[in-house]
Amino acid sequence: MNKIVVFSGNAHMELAAAICGRLKMRLSPAIITTFSNNCLGVQLEANCRQADVFIIQPLAPPVQEHLMELLLMLDAARGASAARITAVIPHYAYARSDKKDAPRISIAARLVADLLVTAGANRVLTMKLHSAQVHGFFGVPVDHMNALNVLARHFRRRDLKNTIVVSPDLGNAKEATHFARMLKLPMAAGSKQRLSDDRVVIDTIVGHVDGKNVIVLDDEIANGGTIIEVLQKLRERHVKRIVVACTHGLFTGKAIARLGSQTDVDEIVTTDTVPIPVDKRLPNMKILSVAPLLAEAIRRIHVGESVSGLFDVTQ
Repeated sequence: MNKIVVFSGNAHMELAAAICGRLKMRLSPAIITTFSNNCLGVQLEANCRQADVFIIQPLAPPVQEHLMELLLMLDAARGASAARITAVIPHYAYARSDKKDAPRISIAARLVADLLVTAGANRVLTMKLHSAQVHGFFGVPVDHMNALNVLARHFRRRDLKNTIVVSPDLGNAKEATHFARMLKLPMAAGSKQRLSDDRVVIDTIVGHVDGKNVIVLDDEIANGGTIIEVLQKLRERHVKRIVVACTHGLFTGKAIARLGSQTDVDEIVTTDTVPIPVDKRLPNMKILSVAPLLAEAIRRIHVGESVSGLFDVTQ
């Protein structure tokens, strides 16, 4: 296969530039135009013929606009005779819509996967899907990364004596268990019931958290409802130092106001899978970059090496 060519939509140019910096190559330009009738147009300004094309675009807000950009870029690369096209989607926003849990609703995670393949994606590189079954919705190979090694590297620099990892719900308990194992710590989990998009109830915390320092680990923080609820339950158990960590720091709606008012939270740790503007960066927030991880995955995909070692959480 010929050279790597990397493009980016408008969703997260900073991350795309950082990935290209690690690959020691130039981010190829693309023109994305919004016409007077509100339709989008895309033109790729680099030769794609028989190239290994990677298009970087997390589905960050505004999700629909960024999804349409990605679809058009995939279609443009296919029309330009690319040898292979990989959609690099650090945050796959529709992953939460992964099952039919009410009458007459769309399973959007599967629909969007079909759209990406139809548009021209031969492969998908993504990070921390909300549930494992979303991986199976794609009809092309998927490299499903996680940020556990990135997060664990940060926490290994700290004194973790008398610390426990807490998952806000049982659905995230498997990942929290892997993370706890990497740090050689015990794990606890909340029993959660979701009432609506921004309302949850956590009945209890299962595990010995009393009097311990806690690292609350979730896959993403959107409006912050789940985190606030689990913090309340942890305070009832008289925990000491509290740290919150997640892969996808969306911080939508009232999330920043909610988190900023939690004066006993020592640190909020997240990654840059989605852009976090300055007005959403709290003084106790630490943003870790996944650019080195994604750059190495892109390199391995291009040369045909195994990617599994990068997301083997047992290492």
